[in-house]
Amino acid sequence: MSETVIKIEGLKKQYRLGTIGGGTLTADLQSWWARKRGKEDPNTEIGTDMSKVGETFYALNGINLEVHKGEALGIIGANGAGKSTLLKLLCRVTAPSEGTIKMSGRIASMLEVGTGFHPELTGRENIYMNGAILGMTRAEIDSKIEEIIDFSECRQFIDTPVKRYSSGMYVKLAFAVAAHLDAEIMIMDEVLAVGDVKFQQKCLGKMGNAASNEGKTVLYVSHNMSTIRQLCNRCIVLEHGKIVFDGDVDKAIAVYLGIQKGEFKSHYLFSDTVRPSLEHGGKIFAEELRFLNNSTYFVQNEPVEVEVKWKANEEVRRVGILFMICTLDDKTIGFFQSDKLIDNRAGKEYSVKVQMDISSLMEGDYYTYLDIISLNEFGTHVGLDRPVEKIFFSVRRSKEYDGIIWNNNALGHVEFPRIETVNCREM
Repeated sequence: MSETVIKIEGLKKQYRLGTIGGGTLTADLQSWWARKRGKEDPNTEIGTDMSKVGETFYALNGINLEVHKGEALGIIGANGAGKSTLLKLLCRVTAPSEGTIKMSGRIASMLEVGTGFHPELTGRENIYMNGAILGMTRAEIDSKIEEIIDFSECRQFIDTPVKRYSSGMYVKLAFAVAAHLDAEIMIMDEVLAVGDVKFQQKCLGKMGNAASNEGKTVLYVSHNMSTIRQLCNRCIVLEHGKIVFDGDVDKAIAVYLGIQKGEFKSHYLFSDTVRPSLEHGGKIFAEELRFLNNSTYFVQNEPVEVEVKWKANEEVRRVGILFMICTLDDKTIGFFQSDKLIDNRAGKEYSVKVQMDISSLMEGDYYTYLDIISLNEFGTHVGLDRPVEKIFFSVRRSKEYDGIIWNNNALGHVEFPRIETVNCREM
């Protein structure tokens, strides 16, 4: 087994709710004297729930983790799960309440956009200052400054104060400095989200090369599952300050999305489901969707049969169904569309059974949304209803594909056959 560079045992971080201290000695004395007499605190902000002030909660609650040299570890979880807190503890921005952290090697980190930058200094001056904060010597920065400037793609603005930079330019310059630090551990916290797609891929390539070819350890936090899958060879899922999964990236993504094996639904009711806008669900209201064989697991050469029911609140002509197909890491690969369009009468309910040919889909798990659309006189889709609920299904390899190895990262756009309408009836 490779060398352990990060070892965390029993790590906890506790915070207190509410404002601590009044900002001045006078205010603190006033608050203390009011509490002493059982009176209301005169420095309390209007609307504060005093019953919760002083309560504590654990941002991290008993983390045990080992990270080895050369690993690219993804850290995923919902907002407030403890991801950023964990990275701040690793970077020594804050101290743990309990537990130990043992690390071996120098750290290069990017926890926030523009961390360590001074707005009045130029990009060049900030490279020296930021490099010094990250632990680089003047000689190291001198030897790498041209490479840093080239990587940042900010040469034209390098002698301009960074207060005039966009957030994307901030990220480019800050990442360029961190990426060229001779550190054994790289820690990145969702900072690439504001960069353009081309630069994101450039940064991911740099971090991937650092892990696979240079033996550096990368810890990467992101809500973009595609970049997690592209960069990381291991992933942990945090939930309420605890690690609920540690292992394979695809399985971690499934756990994060709450769709572990056996949890796919075959019947969806949309009466209380959120819509993306007030216009959706007005003329046509989607009521339910059902996989007709009561299963969401299909073989590649097996057709998928779905029944969709909706109600027409107004008369709408040329109504159809559209399913946009996405992978679990939110990569869109194509769509299915009805082969027939239906004229709807106001006040009537419709049940439509359709059949989809999924032979073009590779083995794996997918999700889609139900879109009920109409086609206007210009041939353009007009969205009528779209319940905001992911509809999951799984495709398994057929015998015809035995021996073929699929590359998840090579998924592209697929033109699927039209949905075949099996039956349509007005109820």
